[in-house]
Amino acid sequence: MKLYRYKWVVCFLFFLSSLVNAQEKLVNIYNWSNYISSEILRQFTKETGIKVNYATYDSNETMYAKLKANPHSGYDIVVPSTYFVDHMRRQGMLRALDKTKLSNIKNLDPALLNKSYDPGNRYSIPYFWSSTGIVINTRYHALGQVENWTDFWNPKYRNQLLLLNDVHEVFSIALFALGYSPNDTDPEHIRQAYFKLKQLMPNVRLFSDDAVKSLYLDEDLTLGMAWNGDIYQAMQENSAIRFIYPQDGFIVAIDSMAIPVGATHLDNAYRFINFILRPDVAKKISLATGYASPNQAAVKRMPRAVLNNPTIYPDPKTLERSVIQVDVGAAEAIYQKYWELLKVGG
Repeated sequence: MKLYRYKWVVCFLFFLSSLVNAQEKLVNIYNWSNYISSEILRQFTKETGIKVNYATYDSNETMYAKLKANPHSGYDIVVPSTYFVDHMRRQGMLRALDKTKLSNIKNLDPALLNKSYDPGNRYSIPYFWSSTGIVINTRYHALGQVENWTDFWNPKYRNQLLLLNDVHEVFSIALFALGYSPNDTDPEHIRQAYFKLKQLMPNVRLFSDDAVKSLYLDEDLTLGMAWNGDIYQAMQENSAIRFIYPQDGFIVAIDSMAIPVGATHLDNAYRFINFILRPDVAKKISLATGYASPNQAAVKRMPRAVLNNPTIYPDPKTLERSVIQVDVGAAEAIYQKYWELLKVGG
């Protein structure tokens, strides 16, 4: 009888051990849509045996709200943009990184590190950098007709515009049009931007984030704004689509991998981040999505045609018109107030 009990205990402990090991072979990732290829996820699992649970969001606000409501939601990696890295680290929502577990961090471009939103990159590792610009379909709009954000206010574009469903992206076009910074924190300037956007609303047909590529690709909409990677992908299938860097300025954002404080598969999270930092992997992801890689070693492996494609990699002169998004601090509440009023027609 004692021997039987001993065997039962051994079997039970083995069963528990198997469960723990099964749980350890898992990483939960929360990322933007159209921001990785399924091939890369399969490759990671094949190389490591770690299963990837991959969920997507359409805005920083969606991701932030979910983690704020439940810090222990189970995500091991999130990919916030510059200003949300700043916001989340200040609120204690992100883990400080153990860079001894990230041997491939050496591959990153130093020019994209140690920015004000995360000094020393204590909490974040660059994943992609992107630009926001104007999209036109040349079957419906001639090149040269729309080169500035201010052109969006032309009455002939009534009910034609697609705007991103993102408070700071949308307010940036009004702030640029008014000659202000897209990171402006002056309440009066934000108020002016709101009224400027109210004047634009008759021209706005739709706000969207996650369906942008298909909407332009299918020509449901032929004019508006978008992130460059989405439009690079769309251009591969519809040659009439063009991406334009506005003359009156545009936003550049760095989206970064970060580990939430509630992460439960830390080792696997580090293994995935280090995997993404490999030059061969970073190259594949960039080519698949059309977003610019911060991985210097990967960029050196890119085809010349890609590096010379201004939709992905704008030249230095164009970049002079760019502004990197940062956290607006206490002014965020003002932006949110006017954003809600704008969306409800207030």
